[in-house]
Amino acid sequence: MGIDIAVLASGSGSNLQALIESPDIRPRIACVLSDNPRAHALRRAEIAGIATEVVRWADHSGRDEFSNVVGDAVEGHGAKGVVLAGFMRVLSKGFIDRFPSRVLNIHPSLLPAFPGPHAINQALEHGVTVTGVTVHVVDEQVDHGPIVAQRQVLVEPDDTVESLHARIQMEEHALYPAVVLAFVNGEIAVEGRKVVWE
Repeated sequence: MGIDIAVLASGSGSNLQALIESPDIRPRIACVLSDNPRAHALRRAEIAGIATEVVRWADHSGRDEFSNVVGDAVEGHGAKGVVLAGFMRVLSKGFIDRFPSRVLNIHPSLLPAFPGPHAINQALEHGVTVTGVTVHVVDEQVDHGPIVAQRQVLVEPDDTVESLHARIQMEEHALYPAVVLAFVNGEIAVEGRKVVWE
């Protein structure tokens, strides 16, 4: 049966593009929504013939109102699941409760290491030799929810933020479509902190 999804993105949308290029996922993307009217992700969606919507943070009184409007937009396009692809706003607990275990995010570290927006910088600053990518189910805490899948990326001695980010993105673009396809096909179930991928 499966579910349709809304993809939320604030920036260039490279992970969105990886989803669009999956022939099994593309028909399941009901809309692409951004808080940034200049996000290149919106252009990627338009080129692919996917409906777009902008919900600007500044137009709302705070996180709860913003999240409610985003949730209304997601449901208005018929989506039952939400996939975050570089969405730089933290959504409210009310939003998470509205889509229970149906919000996915991808993060450029091996969570629980280095949550938050500066994960790649922090990995280099801490001198780790291995970092990676995590896809997780979103809960009310930032980069905290149950882990669905992870991939390692080795840190080279001469890595910069840019070079490490480029290799992490390569893994993201392979891992996220695989997880999202299982998600839209109803093959992922959350049991407490554990995720069962059938």
